[in-house]
Amino acid sequence: MHAIMSKFELLSVAQMYATDAAAIEAGVPGIKLMENAGQAVVREIRKRWQPCSVAVLCGPGNNGGDGFVVARLLKDAGWQVRLALLGKVNRLVGDAAIAAKMWQGKTETLRTELIDDAELVVDALFGVGLSRAVDGTVRNVVEAINVRGLPCVSVDIPSGVHGDSGRILGSAPRARLTVTFCRRKPGHLLLPGRTYAGEVICADIGIPNLVIGQKNLVLHENSPSAWLGSYPWPSPEGHKYDRGHALVIGGEAFESGAARLAARGALRIGAGLVTVMAPRSALDVYSAQLTAVMLSPLDNLGAQLQDERKNAILIGPGCGVGPDTAARVSQILAAKRACVLDADALTSFKGIQKQLFRDLHSETVLTPHQGEFSRLFGLDKDENGAFDKVARARVAARQCGAVIVYKGSDTVIAAPDGRAAINVNAPAELATAGTGDVLAGFILGLLAQGMNAFDAACAGTWLHGASASRFGAGLIAEDLADLLPTELKFLRRLSAYGLHGS
Repeated sequence: MHAIMSKFELLSVAQMYATDAAAIEAGVPGIKLMENAGQAVVREIRKRWQPCSVAVLCGPGNNGGDGFVVARLLKDAGWQVRLALLGKVNRLVGDAAIAAKMWQGKTETLRTELIDDAELVVDALFGVGLSRAVDGTVRNVVEAINVRGLPCVSVDIPSGVHGDSGRILGSAPRARLTVTFCRRKPGHLLLPGRTYAGEVICADIGIPNLVIGQKNLVLHENSPSAWLGSYPWPSPEGHKYDRGHALVIGGEAFESGAARLAARGALRIGAGLVTVMAPRSALDVYSAQLTAVMLSPLDNLGAQLQDERKNAILIGPGCGVGPDTAARVSQILAAKRACVLDADALTSFKGIQKQLFRDLHSETVLTPHQGEFSRLFGLDKDENGAFDKVARARVAARQCGAVIVYKGSDTVIAAPDGRAAINVNAPAELATAGTGDVLAGFILGLLAQGMNAFDAACAGTWLHGASASRFGAGLIAEDLADLLPTELKFLRRLSAYGLHGS
């Protein structure tokens, strides 16, 4: 199982440095790791390109040392190779200096002219540890690569992409291929870094798994491997009441669409029963659009909360922003049921966040988009002053004591205990009205079936993206619930065969 999960584990920059150091301390020579890294890059290059003119651009650190290995191996294989170094060869130290001595060709000074005749560029300038903006000659070379549209292979990560946050430090090449080592880094998945990395290959360079396992890996790419083992499949001897009864709090008639989308999503993903509660004046509108979903007047909320069989609640979509919604949120949280807070339920607490945070509990999921996140938490930067979406989500989850689904094309799911996942399967077509309501419904339905808050948030988000990807262009929110069964059948097959590694 760990071998499957390792595909999806992510290492922070600090964890990667610690892992390298631990591997060397365990007896793996640093130059061996560098040699293996270079071999991995060359192997992937030769799978995709025929011999051609290559410009290998090396930086002054170990990333540059990897580049010297790449240049030597390509040259030995008969490729035309030019190598340029940022800095002086005699200033290289450690394993990079050893790799440079093994290079038998000319070492040129880094300049834009070096790529004039190149058919392929290998970017080995800076690795994941870069913390300052790319400027000067490096920036000129990088921008020339992009302007000319040269195919580029980046070693570890495109130079200029921050390894933890994915933000662009000045400039970065748009790589067709990135070969990283041991584990991927958050910057490979988070935007905008993900769009610069191209195809990402993670190569085994001989770091023992025991060493990696000591690094407290609590960040991963969201995938079924992490939660499929706890997915709440119906049992043959079960009945609908075993699968939970979800409540969706709806708004007025002219705002009813959001709650209806959420309710259908909760029912489709497996909740045994779903009831929409809405103002009496709006119930006729809901009734005309919903069949299997039950209805109840909103003024009966107190009585409904007395029934412990109503075990999961969603409030927010189409509810309206204001004190009435805030009061209902507080009433629902006091009932200590699993719940999802979305949209208006979040915005209603702008300026009174402490009141909300006081009432939240561990089986609550908050699903803010960027604007709602900023209004609720005000975390434009993490506590270290960096633009790191994972760090912001973690801080928010810890502050409020609930699971955060920080939505976007690179949705981050974070738990109060530090666990986090980055979701990467959401297509651009999800950027349309109502899709977030369906997502909230998916998570609600999984909570109703007894899935814990973090796993329900991860599973609901992944299924949401997978369903949208299956449809493609022209997707609207109403399509999502009807696309879900195909993805569930796929997951059921994986589960039946114990193959949790999609």
